[in-house]
Amino acid sequence: MIQAAQLRKEYHMGDSVVHALAGVDLRIEPGEFVSITGASGSGKSTLMHIMGCLDRPTSGMLRVAGETVSALNDKQLARIRNQHIGFVFQTFNLINRTTALDNVLVPLVYTRRAFAKKKAREALERVGLGKRSKHRPSEMSGGECQRVAIARAIVNKPRLILADEPTGNLDTRTGEQIMQLFHELHADGITILLVTHEMDVAVQAERMIHMKDGKIVEDTSVDDRRREQILTQSHDAHTRAFRQKAAAKAILPAAGRVPEGGWPTSFGGGGGDDRGRDAECKSSSPPGPKDLGHPTRVPEVDPIRE
Repeated sequence: MIQAAQLRKEYHMGDSVVHALAGVDLRIEPGEFVSITGASGSGKSTLMHIMGCLDRPTSGMLRVAGETVSALNDKQLARIRNQHIGFVFQTFNLINRTTALDNVLVPLVYTRRAFAKKKAREALERVGLGKRSKHRPSEMSGGECQRVAIARAIVNKPRLILADEPTGNLDTRTGEQIMQLFHELHADGITILLVTHEMDVAVQAERMIHMKDGKIVEDTSVDDRRREQILTQSHDAHTRAFRQKAAAKAILPAAGRVPEGGWPTSFGGGGGDDRGRDAECKSSSPPGPKDLGHPTRVPEVDPIRE
């Protein structure tokens, strides 16, 4: 379905060059369900945009649905997107002034297919919104808006769906419902490539790819045993990070509170006559981090990679 070889993407910002992709090799077979994870700036969204023909690589080779697309012009890329690819985004990207039905109709307008409204209604029914076709996005919940976006993505019966953080703006329960839709579409034979930073979402795929600094650093199959292992590691890392931050906060009293009698001006117990004076002298100003013997910044922990 997708074959990439030495994909590179560079952005020039003044005198500096940002290497968003640094030589990515990747092959995705028809019918696979693949998730891509990584920290912000790792290159995962850039890779998805290039594989979705929304952007061009600086160099390298890319084939989508059997066609070499890395050197196609804008019109040719638009044809590939319309015929083979459906897109789902975190922010839905719906047209607010039009109804759900009209939003789903958008891809069909460019192909001028017969029975367009019938196909759009079928797509809405497929995602459980047949009775909400005349509602505008402002009249719908976040989960319903994402269902409209999925209906728009599947109305042309694409072979590939690219989803960029599709559950990022949704609560847990609604996110689970959206993921169930993706599983149903995958069961119908559609290839799904999902970009996410949520580990409990990523592990639902059959294959996980982890990116860092514009490169693929891990590519692994996911079975039930591996899925449980990943979730356990992620939970443990989050627990450690939470405890570290909680311990750091416990050093100081709650914001706005001054200990009874004021803050002591010294925490070290200096030498000579200062000892007695320090014991008696109080202040209304809280101690700084140096007074407490701690660094000014608590180190952050990456809960996924720990």
